[in-house]
Amino acid sequence: MDDSVDRHIARWRGKAPFDERVEAIVTRMQFLVKHLAQAKGTALAAVGLQDFEYETLHWLGARGEAGRATPTELAAELRVSPAGMTGRLDTLEKAGLVRRIRSAEDRRRVDVELTSEGRALWLRAMDLRGEVEDEMVGVLPPDDQDALAALLKRMLLHVEHPARS
Repeated sequence: MDDSVDRHIARWRGKAPFDERVEAIVTRMQFLVKHLAQAKGTALAAVGLQDFEYETLHWLGARGEAGRATPTELAAELRVSPAGMTGRLDTLEKAGLVRRIRSAEDRRRVDVELTSEGRALWLRAMDLRGEVEDEMVGVLPPDDQDALAALLKRMLLHVEHPARS
């Protein structure tokens, strides 16, 4: 059975110079990434989060049960300016999803942590995203999933560290 990429390749065959195998792989990866981005958008809309809000909650959630970081650490991890981070945190704090806490040891230090509401909302969004991801990958048996993960890792290592591959 043909998919949209088979039709894409057939449409371009003889009109542009490309390796059909490479084109098939890259285009399928691009289409799958688009599908995941749409699924993420749907999941975030379902829980009432914008992408920047989710990403901030996600980074805090990745820090463990405390879900705590300084605004400077968050700005660096999320690659946003300090002013941009302040705006994000103001929005999330007004929504009750994060709180700023002064350090007991150093009053100049402010930590940001997830509230229980923020953690619950982030986890709900994660669940909704996970359902789509599990469904997408679930068409492959576990051995194929392992093989695909290994192949993608090899490709990613090559582009992240070209001198080593």
